[in-house]
Amino acid sequence: MSQPPKQQDKRTIDQQRAAHAMKLINARKEMGPDAYKKYPSYVDGLPASIVMSGLGQACATLLAATRGKQNDPHRMLYDDLNAWMCQANTYSPYANKRDLLTAITEGTQRDYVRAQAEALAYLVWLKKFSQAFLKNPDAE
Repeated sequence: MSQPPKQQDKRTIDQQRAAHAMKLINARKEMGPDAYKKYPSYVDGLPASIVMSGLGQACATLLAATRGKQNDPHRMLYDDLNAWMCQANTYSPYANKRDLLTAITEGTQRDYVRAQAEALAYLVWLKKFSQAFLKNPDAE
């Protein structure tokens, strides 16, 4: 017996970005202010870092700042961007990859340019929601 075809998401890519970002921000919010208090400022600065240094260097900088701690807000941000770029977003050139930095180093220049543009578009939503719900935790 064959399975029915997979239903395609009828939302725009921007709606999908927003929904994914909101899901992650809600997960961060549940962790409590002590866990995420610096996260919004890191999200604020990441787009500028990407524009100035490139996606790969910006991601490497995030990971270096964690000093190996999995619960560090830098790591949270890297993991959130990785989740969108490598798992949740079928439009990403790195879809179905395990790790964003590894995908960057193994991909083409064309993929890198597309991924950088997609990361910046996604961060618009992540930044808006982190400002709205994490800097002002009482907002609903």
